[in-house]
Amino acid sequence: MAATAMEHDGGGEVVTPGELLGNSSSLLAGRGAYAEGRSVRGSVTGHRRLVPPPPGSTDQRFTVEVVGHKAHGAVPQPGSVVIARVTKVMARMASADIMCVDSKAVKEKFTGTIRQQDVRATEIDKVDMYQSYRPGDIVKALVLSLGDARAYYLSTAKNELGVVSAQSITGGTLVPISWTEMQCELTGQIEQRKVAKVE
Repeated sequence: MAATAMEHDGGGEVVTPGELLGNSSSLLAGRGAYAEGRSVRGSVTGHRRLVPPPPGSTDQRFTVEVVGHKAHGAVPQPGSVVIARVTKVMARMASADIMCVDSKAVKEKFTGTIRQQDVRATEIDKVDMYQSYRPGDIVKALVLSLGDARAYYLSTAKNELGVVSAQSITGGTLVPISWTEMQCELTGQIEQRKVAKVE
């Protein structure tokens, strides 16, 4: 039982990202876990571990951790800013592999999903996913929440979020020239993107 495996690294049952670990009224979210409303959920794959409160603590809730079998790298949390590589673009969403979380490299594979309504803040109903991202694009995005199928929901609906690096169809580097356009250095051809504001 996980409750008896108090201090065992890897003694508890295996949990996966998004899995419910308990209620925030009785548990605090430690590393590898996050609070979402009244629920505490796992953010990595690993073993559940309960850590008792420190002696003399006024908060008598246990802390639940998910201890991975690998060294702990950065883990996306709601509110984190991530750098991700777009892997697939569909009519209503794009998929991406998260590479960095708050400027720290990840050690596990995390997948992100950018839904059509999360691409930009204005004219959401007119968003064309194929004119926003292409596979291979590097995007800067905000983690909204853990979605379904172990994918994080990402948003680029801020000026500073969106495509930060991309290659053109011909393989040249794309340079941003507006909020919605990037130009190939080799050919001068203009391609549509949801461009991140350059800081």
